[in-house]
This record gives sequence, structure tokens and C-alpha cells, in this order.
Amino acid sequence: MRLIKLILGIAFSILTYFFIQFLSEPQTIGEGREIPPVGNLMNPFSGVWANAEPTTFVPEQNMAFDALDGEVNVHYDERMVPHIFADNTKDALFVQGYVTASQRYFQMDISVRSTAGRLSEVLGESILDRDLKQRRKGMVFAAENAVREWMKNEESKELLGAYVDGVNAYVNSLSPADYPLEYKLMGFEPEEWSILKTAIFVKAMAYSLAGRHLDIEATNSLKRFTKDTFDYLYPEYFKEETPIVPIDRKNWAFKAEKVADDKIDNDIDSYFDYKNYDNPPAGLGSNNWVVSGSKTKSGDPILCGDPHLGLTLPSIWYEMQINTPELNAYGVTLPGIPFVIIGFNEFIAWTQTNVGHDVTDLYQMTWKDKTKMEYLYDGEYKKVELRVDEYQVKGLGTIRDTVRYTVWGPVTYENPNGMEDDLAYQWLGHHGSDKNEITTFYELNKARNFDEYYKALNTYNVPAQNYAFASREGDIALRVMGKYPLKEEGQGRFVRDGSLSSSGWKGFIPKEHVPFVKNPPQGFVSSANQHSTDPSYPYYYNKEKFEAFRGRIANRLLSEKEVFTVQDMMDMQNSNYCLKSEEAFPLMMQYLDEAEQSANPGVMTLLKNWDYTYRSDSKAATFFNAWWSNLHNEDLWDEMETEPYPLMRPSWIRTIHLMRDVPESIFFDDRRTDEAETINDIVTKSFKKAIKEFGDDIPKWSDFQNPTIYHITRSIPAFNRTPEVGGVHSALNAQTHVHGPSWRQIVVLGDEVKAFVSYPGGQSGNPGSKYYDDFLDTWANGKYYEAMFMISEDDHAEGMIARQIYSKK
Repeated sequence: MRLIKLILGIAFSILTYFFIQFLSEPQTIGEGREIPPVGNLMNPFSGVWANAEPTTFVPEQNMAFDALDGEVNVHYDERMVPHIFADNTKDALFVQGYVTASQRYFQMDISVRSTAGRLSEVLGESILDRDLKQRRKGMVFAAENAVREWMKNEESKELLGAYVDGVNAYVNSLSPADYPLEYKLMGFEPEEWSILKTAIFVKAMAYSLAGRHLDIEATNSLKRFTKDTFDYLYPEYFKEETPIVPIDRKNWAFKAEKVADDKIDNDIDSYFDYKNYDNPPAGLGSNNWVVSGSKTKSGDPILCGDPHLGLTLPSIWYEMQINTPELNAYGVTLPGIPFVIIGFNEFIAWTQTNVGHDVTDLYQMTWKDKTKMEYLYDGEYKKVELRVDEYQVKGLGTIRDTVRYTVWGPVTYENPNGMEDDLAYQWLGHHGSDKNEITTFYELNKARNFDEYYKALNTYNVPAQNYAFASREGDIALRVMGKYPLKEEGQGRFVRDGSLSSSGWKGFIPKEHVPFVKNPPQGFVSSANQHSTDPSYPYYYNKEKFEAFRGRIANRLLSEKEVFTVQDMMDMQNSNYCLKSEEAFPLMMQYLDEAEQSANPGVMTLLKNWDYTYRSDSKAATFFNAWWSNLHNEDLWDEMETEPYPLMRPSWIRTIHLMRDVPESIFFDDRRTDEAETINDIVTKSFKKAIKEFGDDIPKWSDFQNPTIYHITRSIPAFNRTPEVGGVHSALNAQTHVHGPSWRQIVVLGDEVKAFVSYPGGQSGNPGSKYYDDFLDTWANGKYYEAMFMISEDDHAEGMIARQIYSKK
């Protein structure tokens, strides 16, 4: 039945069957993208039918490869989670690569093509502009630099090579009939994996989590307003903040490095009308927390984590266990990267959230002449390095594009009409790392205690992550780990003068000075993308907007309750309660015109009975969200919409502070009208817009937000899913239209480690498989599976449904 629905969905996405006379020719779908003839898809030997899977998973039983040194057994549990048992780590990674590719290779392939700017090779000219922008961000350049550093470590070289060999053993075993369905639909073939592709995948994750910047918008805003007004609208810290490192830690146990203050002014003459190159979306974040045994019913530490990312099918994560004589790790992997990335072993557990410090800066270039071959740098002209990229565009052949590289990085924003306002792009991810993130995960998978966890993280750089930790020994900790530029106060918020070396970073914060907390008196640690520290931390760091609500509600809940159970942790992860609404709603009601309230008694009853919870069936949540969006995005910050160049919108928390503390502010006047509006006028105007939008038919929240988990291509509707879920960005269950909790993990570190997990999707990347999305309902309903963590191959034998044996040929 699944396959029949799948085929019907594809058929209707392409064309109606009765146009049989055209089936011998290629057709197009969406944005002019070419697809192969439907007749090829319906071929009974190599078409879509070949991708049908039996309802019971039956993998190939025995395989032999020259690359293996010994035998590797893979046990699959009833959820199709592979448990890999090997005599050595190299063999385990070979099989990890093979198994992952067998379920997720199209996902791996298309993700890397997208990051590297190679989609036009298979999709044609319609996607070429996006490819050009991707390459101008220097993603492959960054990956090449990473590979050079990785290859300096012989152990990393061997282990990465084993993983790549395993992936390619699978890829090279495929006949056209075996190709994943998407290759058949899109009309191209899989190609071999490489260590460079793993690096590209790593850089893709780094960019999505540490590539966001608003330098252009902030520079324009600084020029548009006075410095005092800018600081007033965009403060870098607020008094209610509950930072990751508890606020009472005033005495930092180190002597801070002295940072040169070169007093580079920000008097940039230009307004920049560039739009950011696919700036990673705002709000990508996560939650994690650890409760010590002193606050749990069992007396054991409990670690919880749920990274919030863009949700796709296949899911971004692939669940797995890897067991060798030196490690026994369970959790989720990223298809394309070896080892367990988030998870636990017999001794410790770890999970990450995004730090989000700004490690991306833009520099205005001063060219010698119109050729743009030399730029001013410390009083002399320096030659650019040219990188000529070739594109094999489907239907067009070879196209070349030249990117200029400077001491800062690639010239990403270029004025086609002159020499002025070109911007070079410096990103920490471009730098050849002095550390090795792959080694980090190897060491974490092996770690047995706090000291080994701490040491493992010393090799980690980018993207910076808040690594939460718990051990069976009872320790809990959180380390704000990454590589951070040394900056003078305010550096990184605005476009800088690229002609001066003093505009650049001043070095890097020593790893031993990176914030961390271990076994705090409060009995818990937590992070939710808020400030890492309070202002007493002796190093400057910045971010466009630190998360203002989730961290505070997590810390409130963890402080208020004395004893926690696993169910309490599940309830917290699935909490739809919104602190932003708790703080904004009473203020908006205070300033809403009484006549408008009287004219809409039904809406008033709905709102006054609301508990600030974004349940999937809540109509009050829908109405308030529209009211708030009108206020914050249109009516209050109208200046952001009337200028011809992009400006930076103040944060949600700043809007709340203005309503609470400065209701007479001039910013409540809508400058698009002749009248002088007050806060009452603006709040009421926003309310009226929401009334007009919905009338008497307010949809429930899930229907309004329309959470959608798109297939990774975003162009095949039959492969998408639309779960009915609650949640909102500023709730712990931080769900949006396309983002949400991508993996939920709760680990109890007792004598026997237990874990409860879920994620929105399934293990298979094949839309024709029942394992494509079989976890989705469990996740959407806030439920969990107990992980089958095997200490030996005999554990949970009754829960295993299949076994593969890999041996040396």
C-alpha cells in the first residue's frame, strides 16, 4: 500500500498518465527542473518498483571485503537501529560507512552537492545562481583546509579512510536497479564518497550553526540612527538573563589575555543594499540540561538534550550503536561523518546545543583600480588570489566563475557597477584548524569520566557548542566549547575597514579560558542558546540576538522542583509553554483599546482563558501569534520596512522592554502616517489586523503554523509529512513551520545506563520503506522509545530482527 501511494504521488507530480505519447521524452517539474521519462520510472526491472521493500527488514546476510581485518556483526533491532560489533575501530567505521550509505546515500550525496555548489550539474541552469552564491561563500575552500589538517594526524587519516572505504563499498555495489529512488526520479547517478566530502558535510553543519551574521544590517542601522539610539535599540545584555555559566560566578580562575584596542571607528560611508547570501535562519537552537543525582528520584544523574534543526526526510540523524574493545557508544550519527555525535556509553553521556557566538565578519575592500586585482592593506597594495570554479551545468556544459580571495577570505559581496562597497567574508570555518573535530567524537565515544570528556573537547573548534555532560560517577558539567576570536569591545557587529590589519581578530581565547561549569551548587546545568556568561566574563563576544526565553524557562523549572523523574524530563522537553507570551500578553492587553475589547467578546474570552501554551489545538495561540507578529514585524518597527536598504530589527525582548518600561517611546509612532501614534494606537491597530485576518474562523495552532517535514529535495510533495504538533520557537518544544526538535534524548546514568529517545522520521531514506517515517507519530505525540543499549552481543537478543556478518575476503 505504501508503494502504491508513493507511485501515485510521483505520477501526479509529473504528469497525467494519458499523455503516453510524450513519455519517451524527458519532462520537467518545478522551476524547469528536468526529470527522466516516466516510462523509465515505471520500468518493472530498474524503475520505482525496484525500490519496494518488504514489510519486514531483511538485509543482505553475509558480505566479505578486502578492507576488513576481522569479522564484524551487525544486529538490527525492531526499529532497524544497527548495533555494530567489531574487533577494532577501523573495521567498525568501515561497516558504519557501509550501513549508513545503504540507508542514506542519496541524502549524503545531495547534501554535499548543495553545500559545494554542484546542484546545477544535475538540476540544470535554474539552480545555477544558488550554486554561484554557495561557492562564493568558500565552502569547498573551507573543507579543503580542514582536510589538510586532518591528514596530518595518521590515526584520523586511517579512521576517516576506513569510513570512506565502507561508503564506497556500498556505492560501487549498486546497479541502476538498486539506485535510491530519487536518482531515478531526478535522472542522475551516485558518485563515490571521499574524505573531502566528509569535510564539506562538516562545514555545512558549521555554517548552518555558526555562519549567521547581520553585519550589513547592523552597519546600515548604525548609520541610519545615532550611536546612542543604536545602543538603545540593540543592547547586548538584559538584566533578566540567566546565562549558561551561573551568574554568581564572579571570580574567573585565570588571568585574561590583554586584547589590543585599536579603536577602529565604524564610520562607514556607505549604506549596503546587499541581501545576505542565504543567511542561516534565525532561531536554530537547542536545549540541554543535566540534573545531578541529588535532584532525581533514583539518585542518578539525568542528562537531556534536544537539538533544534531544520527537519527533513530522511531525518538529519541516523541512530546507531558502535561496539569495539575500546568503545561502546550509542546515539545518533550524521550520515557522512564517522562515530556517534550525540549519545552515551557505559560510563558517560553528552549532548550539545549551539553557542552562536559571532565568528563571521565582513570587510569593506579598497581596490587599486577597476580590475579589482589589488587591494589596499596597511598602506600597500596586495594582489588577490584568484580561484576559478568550473560548473558542469546540465544542458549548458561548462561555465566558469572567478572568485577573488583576500587576507580576510573570499570577496563574497561584489558591486557589479563599480569599485565601491565590495565586501570580503571572514569566517572561522574557513581557517585551517589547529584541532581535529573528528578526533573529538572518537575521544568522546571512548570517554569514561569527566577528565576524559574535558580532554576530548580540547580538540574541538567549530561550530562552537555547549557540551553538556553526566557520568555514572555522579559528575555533571557543561563546557561552552569552541574556538573564539579575541575581539575588542564591539568588534564583529559591523562591517570593518578591510584596508587595515588592525581591523581583524586579535588572536583567539585560550581554551583553558573558555567558560565551563562543573557540579554547581544548584544541582543542575542547562543551556538554550542564551548568553554564555554574565558581563563579568573578561572577554568580549557577540551575537546578533541571544535567545531570551527558553533558557529562563528551563532554569525556572529546574529550580522550582526539588526531585525529578524521567517523566518530568519528558514533560519538560515537550513543554509548549511560552515565556515570551507570558511577558508580552498582559502588556498588550493593558494597552488594547477598551472599545475594541468590547466589540470582540469571543476573542477576549479565548485570550483571557489562555495559559500561554501553544498546544496543537489552541486557537488562542494562533490569534496571539498573529497579533504579536503584526505588532513586532509591521506596526512597531515600521522604520525597518520603509528604507531602501536592510536594517536590523530589534529583538523580541527589546519590544517587551519598551512596552513595559518606556510606553511613551517615540518608536510607537508609525512614521508612515501623518498622525502621532501612541502605544495604545499601535497595539490596537495590530489587534484589528488579526481580527480582520481571521474573522470568526480562527484556525487551531497546528493548522496555522502548518509544521511540515519536507523531503530533502523540497520538490517532491509525495515524500513530505505534516505532523500535528504544538510548540513555538520560544517554548522548550521549539517547533516552527520547518524547524523543531530533531532528536530527543534522555539518559539516566545509573548502574545500568538507560536512555529514552525519539526523532521525527525513521532509519530508512527510501520513501517506499515502512522505516522511512515510522518514528514520526511517536515523536509528534511526545513519546519515546527505550534504546536497546547492548553491552554484549547477547543482550536484547529477543528484540533483534536481523543480523549481518561482514568478514575479510
